[in-house]
Amino acid sequence: MSNHVYKHIELTGSSTKNIEDAVNGAIAKASSTVRNIHWFEVIETRGHVENGKVAHWQVTIKVGFTLED
Repeated sequence: MSNHVYKHIELTGSSTKNIEDAVNGAIAKASSTVRNIHWFEVIETRGHVENGKVAHWQVTIKVGFTLED
């Protein structure tokens, strides 16, 4: 196993569907400019309520990626 150095960033994704969609959206957007993403950790989950129902899910994640040589 080789040694790796990871950097991590925080992202917040949102979705009107569900938590998983919010996470996937944040990772997909970050993947367009950040290479070598390998892991994520959910830091916070919250939402927006309208008329007694969940209108938006908001999920803050920490995303880790390896640095290139």
